[in-house]
Amino acid sequence: MAPLKKWLSIKHLWRWLMNDASLYTELSDIERKEIDIFRFSIFILLHIACLAVFYVGISWTAVTFALFLYFSRMFFITAFYHRYFSHRSYKVSRPMQFLMAIAGTTAGQRGALWWASHHRGHHINSDTDIDPHSPRNGLFNSHMLWFLRRGNFPLQDERINDFLRYPELRFLEKIDWLPFVLLFVFCYFFGEFLTIYFPRLGTNGAQLLVWGGFISTVILYHATYTINSLAHLFGNRRFNTKDDSRNNFWLALLTLGEGWHNNHHRYPASARQGFYRGELDISFLLLNLLAMLGLAKEFKPVPVHVLEEGRRS
Repeated sequence: MAPLKKWLSIKHLWRWLMNDASLYTELSDIERKEIDIFRFSIFILLHIACLAVFYVGISWTAVTFALFLYFSRMFFITAFYHRYFSHRSYKVSRPMQFLMAIAGTTAGQRGALWWASHHRGHHINSDTDIDPHSPRNGLFNSHMLWFLRRGNFPLQDERINDFLRYPELRFLEKIDWLPFVLLFVFCYFFGEFLTIYFPRLGTNGAQLLVWGGFISTVILYHATYTINSLAHLFGNRRFNTKDDSRNNFWLALLTLGEGWHNNHHRYPASARQGFYRGELDISFLLLNLLAMLGLAKEFKPVPVHVLEEGRRS
């Protein structure tokens, strides 16, 4: 019972909420592979909460709201967490950088530093025995179990020295769950606001909480995870990379351009992942809108020799 009391203690819970990585730094190899019970519980509860849809019902307002939150947060993950924080494929101002990091936390996929550090590790070790989310090491693990393992909780500090110098990003990393929780609070009160002032929309706080909070988030989760799992199994290989990455039109549609995964693994530094005509990359189109507004600049292009290589395949 002693280990259980330790994990359920107020002190331990507080350190866990503050993303105290020291909780996980002295683990044995077996312990590193264990599922973190707290994160697993929250993850499962989010899925179970979706069943509340049978209580709150459905409306066009709720579905539209859920789709908006899905696509906006997918953009935050793909364009901000992935293309900026992980690969530095374009430049922004420091205030914009912080706003992008906050926006990304609303997706409930940890902070920008954690996300980027683990993703950079994926590119270094892609589809090897030490790649934490390669389908070669188990499809279910690559899709969703890897980030629930205790050994993958801490930041990989040595991989993100370029961002660790920003104290605001380090602080946000400690409370990366807070904007995510506040989004759920917003969903409820926005629904109540619509109930009072726009009753013809036929929605309420509980309904927008379920659709915009729970359902939208769970779909967002699994759509994002497909790039780790399915995009290394199904699709075409335009480039002969050392990993199993593939281009998949349907996954690109679902993830706003991330499905051109083989392209990306061939040249990760590019802000654009749909390299060729017909490879729809919605995230890159939206990034160009940010550039027009003066919020992003200096997009790294795909080198000509890489484009020619892909055309010859």
